[in-house]
Amino acid sequence: MRVGVIGLGSMGMGAALSLLHAGHDVAGCDPRAEARAELEQAGGHSAGAAADLPDGLEACVVFVVNAAQATDVLFGEAGCLPRLAPGAVVLCCTTMAPEAARAMAGRLAEFQIMMLDAPVSGGAGAARAGTMTVMASGSPAAFELAQPVLDGMAGKVWRLGDEPGIGSTVKMVNQLLAGVHIATAAEAMALGIRAGADPQTLFDVISTSAGSSWMFQNRVPHILAGDDTPLSSVNIFVKDLGIVLDQARALTFPLPMASAAHQLFLAAAAAGHGGRDDAFVIRFWERLAGIELP
Repeated sequence: MRVGVIGLGSMGMGAALSLLHAGHDVAGCDPRAEARAELEQAGGHSAGAAADLPDGLEACVVFVVNAAQATDVLFGEAGCLPRLAPGAVVLCCTTMAPEAARAMAGRLAEFQIMMLDAPVSGGAGAARAGTMTVMASGSPAAFELAQPVLDGMAGKVWRLGDEPGIGSTVKMVNQLLAGVHIATAAEAMALGIRAGADPQTLFDVISTSAGSSWMFQNRVPHILAGDDTPLSSVNIFVKDLGIVLDQARALTFPLPMASAAHQLFLAAAAAGHGGRDDAFVIRFWERLAGIELP
């Protein structure tokens, strides 16, 4: 298939490379020259703006930061809508509020374009291995058309229903847990460091104990290595937990754990660490308690 991938960050680049390896004709879009060069070196095509993607795309996979960016790269003045073939499918992998996903699908339908509400999970490693988890909802026809793309970039596809918005709802719950787990992992490591535990030994012990989690095992090595390169940034969880809390407010539903985690990510962002790897929410405790990180 002729596939466009908009947003060549850690997840989008992995998806684009996986789709290339699966035999698709892939064109990626990203404003960063280094990202475009990486995709071209792997055999793909690239563009700096969505409007500059090639004509006749049968599928378009969107990996931008938020709903506003997704709307812009599809429908804006520099959007890719004219590049999509009639009857094409958009896989929107952006984390957004469920109502935003429903509105986007309705707008695309006006142009006879189908959409899967298809947020993803698994991290950069799974994206490059083509083993991401996709939490998708949309019409059976959209699933059928998107199946070769899903096969190329995902290890597990959850078909959650026929209506856009369900996928984003499930991703919202995932992000609640992910954000709380990252914040709690950072809190636990900060406490152990303040109490005098060796950070590496602490990580090794907890990783084989009941207190561990996937996020603990995935993110704490970034802290131990002192590597705050953003595979997923603090600002992502400022945004994603904000979506969670907005939805909960609309449902009159209390979320004390998510609210506390959101405040910690906000504090790290306010201190200038919003662009750093999300594990470096631990900077909050570094500043508050004066601990020395590895």
